[in-house]
This record gives sequence, C-alpha cells and structure tokens, in this order.
Amino acid sequence: MTKLLLLEDDTMIASGIMYALNNEGYEVIHCRDVQSASEQIKSQSFNLAILDMQLPDGNGFDVSAKLNNIETPIIFLTIVDDEEKIVKAFGEGADDYIVKPFRIRELLARVKRTLQKRAGANQDVIRVGKATIHTDAGKVYVNEKQVELTALEYRLLLIFAMNQSKLLTRKQILEKIWDMDGNFVEDNTLTVYVKRLREKLGNAVHIETVRGMGYRVD
Repeated sequence: MTKLLLLEDDTMIASGIMYALNNEGYEVIHCRDVQSASEQIKSQSFNLAILDMQLPDGNGFDVSAKLNNIETPIIFLTIVDDEEKIVKAFGEGADDYIVKPFRIRELLARVKRTLQKRAGANQDVIRVGKATIHTDAGKVYVNEKQVELTALEYRLLLIFAMNQSKLLTRKQILEKIWDMDGNFVEDNTLTVYVKRLREKLGNAVHIETVRGMGYRVD
C-alpha cells in the first residue's frame, strides 16, 4: 500500500484530506507538528509527503530538508499565495505546491500525478525500509552509504523488496534464487544468508521470521 505523510495542524482540514486519501487506497500517517513528523520519518519510509507551510513549532521546510535526503516527493500546502515562497519551495525540492483553500479532487490529482512522475523517473530504484536498491548499478545504500553485499545476498534482498508485506515461504524463496542464479541453494544455506543480510542492513530493513513458514519484509 502507498504510504503518505500528512503534516497539517488544522484538524478539520486534515480529517477531510485523510478521508479522501484513504478512499483512494492510500495509507496516511497524520502529524500536527514538525517534531512528530520528524519522529515518523526516522521510524518509517513514505512514498510521498504533503506538508503544510505554517506549523506550531516551525514550517514545512524543516521537514522537507529531512525528506530530501531520502528522496521522498513533496507537495507543500499553504495559505500564502506568495511567489517568493513558491520559488523557495521548489528550490527546497518540492514536487508541487497548492494554495489553500483548494478542492480535494485537485489535491488527489496532484498526488496521483506526483507519484506517477516519480515512479517513472525512478524505475531503476527500489526502496525497502530505509534501504535503496539501484538495480541499474546493482548497488544498495542505507542513509546514502553503500552496503557491500554478495551476489546472492543482493538477489535475496531484491526478492524481499519486490514482495514487500507478503509472506514468502522458504520454498518460494529457494525457487526464486534458483531461477535467478541457476544454482541450487540448500535450506540451511538460506538461513545463513538471511542472517548475514540482517547483520549488514541492521535496522534499515526489518526481515521478520514467520516461524515454521518463511519470511516477510514490511
């Protein structure tokens, strides 16, 4: 499910936006201030962020700076139709900008367009947890630092990344690795490689063991 961060201190406006986005199938995490939004960014990743400019403890730029580091697309919300602020917003990495009051259908259209545009631009990039996989180069990064993986570890991470939130049985994983590499991997060897992958990625990717069945990455 596509996960969005909504930073809006006006409860009524936020509830209306959340209702509309939920109906479109998006998962929305709502924050009312910079501090809570910053905490959410530390603990999870988002496909897109909708940020209000004026907040009780700062402004949207305080949060956009953190999101730019992980390349999350951003739509700013503001009541100020000010050319200088618009220019600054795009200079800060904004993908779009919408002035209050606005129609919900317009916001939904902008959200959809931004997600589609970013997906097209990053078709060679896959994100899983806090890790970024550059499939064109075969490289993996966590917090902009490259993580050195073996060929099989890389392929195993790709399998998890392309099946996020799905329970993968050990048999399914073994079959996928066989298909990709052409070599047989034993069940016990899979356990070893999952362990190594966890050690190298740390808290960036949560690989959950489903006892007696397999693994799931959320």
